[in-house]
Amino acid sequence: MVQFTLPKNSKLTEGKTWPRTSHAMHVREYRIYRWDPETGQNPRIDSYTVDLDDCGPMVLDALIWIKNTIDPTLTFRRSCREGVCGSCSMNIDGTNTIACTKAMADIKGAVKIYPLPHLPVVKDLVPDLSGFYAQHASIQPWLQTVTPTPDKEWRQTPADRAKLDGLYECILCACCTTSCPSYWWNSDRYLGPAALLQAQRWIADSRDERTGERLDVLEDPFRLYRCHTIMNCSKACPKGLNPAEAIAEIKLKMVERQV
Repeated sequence: MVQFTLPKNSKLTEGKTWPRTSHAMHVREYRIYRWDPETGQNPRIDSYTVDLDDCGPMVLDALIWIKNTIDPTLTFRRSCREGVCGSCSMNIDGTNTIACTKAMADIKGAVKIYPLPHLPVVKDLVPDLSGFYAQHASIQPWLQTVTPTPDKEWRQTPADRAKLDGLYECILCACCTTSCPSYWWNSDRYLGPAALLQAQRWIADSRDERTGERLDVLEDPFRLYRCHTIMNCSKACPKGLNPAEAIAEIKLKMVERQV
């Protein structure tokens, strides 16, 4: 029988329980994944007690409070704090989401936070997104035309513009892609939900004149067709988008151009 074992330095250990602030009355426990590649030690789970009377209501507020008040070595990404940049994506309470729009009140018990799954970890809650961004770049996410550039803007009817709704709002947080089992097993060849949703955004754009070439790039057993409509991506998207539907639209266009 085949036996699978994790690498020795990947096994989680119990970490440090940081002391609570003495005057805190209204508190919440946070259990956070910690790993520093420079120490050579296994990843661990540290426990913190957050003073809810001294920080905002969102998970990101608590992380910032922990870093400023208790442990300045805690490492994570954040920027806009408005659900726009996608920087603070992580796995919170077992679900991929963005910390700035995840309310603590929506979580029962201790708040458990891990980096996005499947991706290499740079440090603590910071994943390595270089492969994810490279896959996004491979679909050439910009307007491509062959006709001369107009004097002003490229015109588009309201009806054609409406076709981009549910696509252009993607913030590239990688929550959908890292929730996909097909991506877990084929991330070197399958582009993943986020990149394919972005591809559909340009395929659906009436101003773009390279639809055929875009479909040619995606016509591959792995780049597109590793999607098995598991729907984890649509469930995970913190913006309420539907990558599975976008992928289905691409597959439909592949069939239509063969008929």
